[in-house]
Amino acid sequence: MIIYPAIDLKDGQCVRLVQGRAEDKTVYSDTPAQVARDFEEQGAQWLHVVDLDGAFSGKPQNTVVIKQIAASIKIPFQVGGGLRRLEDVEAILNAGASRVIIGSKAVSSPQFVKNLISNFGSEHIILGLDAKDGLVAIEGWVQTSSLSALDFGQQMKSLGVKTAVFTDISRDGLLQGPNLASIENMARNTGLQIIASGGVTSREDLRNLKAMEELGVCGAIIGKAIYDGRITLAQALEVTGDTLKGTHGSSVTYPLSHTRF
Repeated sequence: MIIYPAIDLKDGQCVRLVQGRAEDKTVYSDTPAQVARDFEEQGAQWLHVVDLDGAFSGKPQNTVVIKQIAASIKIPFQVGGGLRRLEDVEAILNAGASRVIIGSKAVSSPQFVKNLISNFGSEHIILGLDAKDGLVAIEGWVQTSSLSALDFGQQMKSLGVKTAVFTDISRDGLLQGPNLASIENMARNTGLQIIASGGVTSREDLRNLKAMEELGVCGAIIGKAIYDGRITLAQALEVTGDTLKGTHGSSVTYPLSHTRF
């Protein structure tokens, strides 16, 4: 199981939101590329990058920062947020991302996902499956659709999608642990490889997710818990058995004090 440290971008900064609310923002760094380097040095094999401005506006807004991240690291990373046109997907892949995450557009236009897979290959296109109370959330989590998350996952699997980032937004940023039952249900009944996101906080959370590997849970995204010091990347990697490439046990430091808006 792969650990994906999260870098959420807003106004060019590395931030975290609580349940996707733009007004509930904590700024962790003015230099996201340095945060990416720190994670790589600590042993991360992948990074998870979200353009929050893009998610809210419907088009990428932090491409320059994404290019800076790509230039600063050697490990692969995936990017989501506002990718609703083929040319935007191509631009983010050309900027250095290894995979792109398609969320809201996949709901409104499943054919779009099918076209992306045809153009770029399923290894570069993954689904962003965000759910609240079992229903798909869209538009940067601002809206909840009437579409069942499980049905949607099954539909995307039939179109050629192999991997999904599954986020229970009711748990995101609250440090309450992931919704294990929901994650298990999604992995067991869609056939998708699931990267779990939302609420992952502790080594126990990771052990519980790792126990679902045979069902198809292949990764976990960790954001706020690392930034707030509840778990280090080294501790997370120990649970999953990944080999650290960098300084064992070190933690990321940030030039800004935590700022709540």
